[in-house]
Amino acid sequence: MSRARRLARFVRPYGDAFAAGVAAAVLAAVLDGLTFALLIPFLRILFGLAPTAAAGTSTIERVLVDVLGGWLSPQRPLLALRSVVLVLLGVIALKNAAVYLAGYLRAHVQESVARDLRLALYTHVQRLGLGFFQGVRGGQLVARVAADADQAKLAVGQTLVSGLQNAALVLVYLVILCAISWRLTLVTLALAPALALLLKPVLAGVRRRLGEALEQRGELAAQMAQSVEGARVVKTHGAEEQERRRFGDAAARTREGVLRAERLALLAHPLSETLGATVVILVLVFGVRAALGGGSLRPELVSAFLAVTLRLLPPVKALAEFPALIEGALSAAERLFAVLARPADDVDAPGARPFPGLRETVALRHVWVAYEPDEWVLRDVTLSVRRGEVVAIVGPSGAGKSTLADLLPRFVEPARGAVLIDGLPASGYERRSLRRHLGVVSQHTVLFNETVRDNIAYGDQRGADDAAVEAAARAANAHNFIMRLPCGYGTLLGEHGSRLSGGERQRIAIARALLRDAPILILDEATSSLDVESERLVQEAIARLLEGRTVFV
Repeated sequence: MSRARRLARFVRPYGDAFAAGVAAAVLAAVLDGLTFALLIPFLRILFGLAPTAAAGTSTIERVLVDVLGGWLSPQRPLLALRSVVLVLLGVIALKNAAVYLAGYLRAHVQESVARDLRLALYTHVQRLGLGFFQGVRGGQLVARVAADADQAKLAVGQTLVSGLQNAALVLVYLVILCAISWRLTLVTLALAPALALLLKPVLAGVRRRLGEALEQRGELAAQMAQSVEGARVVKTHGAEEQERRRFGDAAARTREGVLRAERLALLAHPLSETLGATVVILVLVFGVRAALGGGSLRPELVSAFLAVTLRLLPPVKALAEFPALIEGALSAAERLFAVLARPADDVDAPGARPFPGLRETVALRHVWVAYEPDEWVLRDVTLSVRRGEVVAIVGPSGAGKSTLADLLPRFVEPARGAVLIDGLPASGYERRSLRRHLGVVSQHTVLFNETVRDNIAYGDQRGADDAAVEAAARAANAHNFIMRLPCGYGTLLGEHGSRLSGGERQRIAIARALLRDAPILILDEATSSLDVESERLVQEAIARLLEGRTVFV
């Protein structure tokens, strides 16, 4: 499916607003053309001629006589002038109302599409497995959600609606020009094929270089995110200058990429400007010769023709630049669709059923796991754990302990073998239902930039009352240090819980698991990298956490 068609799917829910915006833009174009058509009777009065020339030789004059004949009295030119001015002001007011409506509807549609693109991307990313997150840089994702969605929306709003409006303006102006003099109009159209031929190689280069520039912008965002997350390590190792150089190199590559694209995109304007000036000069030459030669093209018609031609140039130039703009927007959309096209692997199979809870055993039968083809992390692992038992899995770093712990919540799926719960494959249960029965405390404690209370009562426990949250914190040996924080349970913890020590973060994670009260518990090196006192407090909390549960340590 093409990029444009995929983007059109996001526009479809706003089809009525989009169509109304296009209709308003076309109406504005028609009214804008009418304001210039009304110049003809105005100029005739100015030149001292009869304002109604029923025998006028141009089509535009005959139409104006049919529409405004009752308003234009040849015997009273000042009254006719007032009538023309009143009609002109009314048309201008209506045109600007239509322009405002078209602009508002355009903004409504494009911002709605940008929101839906971001939401679709975020929702789809949540359905991707952990393997995706291990292979992508966070800054790239942030750039796609923020910058690329903003760029892509222009394909729907500013470029598409404005493009249609400019196309309507060009069409209306051409109709008026043909009604004045079809011969002179042919002169204005003579250079259109030349413009298209000149712009074709330019636009091909713009598409390629804009894609490269967007990729480099994502790398810049990723570099920034990495520096922020690793600020403690950077400062500890005195690597500020090294990181500054790395970021500067990424910023320089982004700058060069954008400039390469801009150098080509900006060629569209001078090319169209030069050809437009050529058209105006040709119109002047041919029009003045026709007027001086005593032909049907009288001075007021030449003046009106020239005014409409000058008015025609901006939308023609905008249309000439339109492919470059739409190409940039579609290139950004392509990056979004590249993520959306990835198969969602953290989803349930058809017919998956709710997990009823553990009754007897959890078992692994001849399980093999690989993150890369033929690079096995686990080989032919078999074990069985009865309900209420505590099993310890011991091994050196890289032996696959965390991978084994990821099998039960189905963060990882075995390439061979099966994970069985009470003799039935875990793959037959709904993921969310299964995970509600699991509590996980890992060595990499993840806290959010929310309050202490919200971090403990996270996810499906968000509705827990304050008493339950405090009881979980007390059981995790966390209540005392929480009360020493500036706002107690209402204290914001900062990015990744930066206000807390490692032991304190771990105890918040244990309080979270206690509040959830999951019957199956996974402790993945939950006491690693702690000082003696913190480890003692965490071990006491874990001892309470183990009571009555099936535990993998």
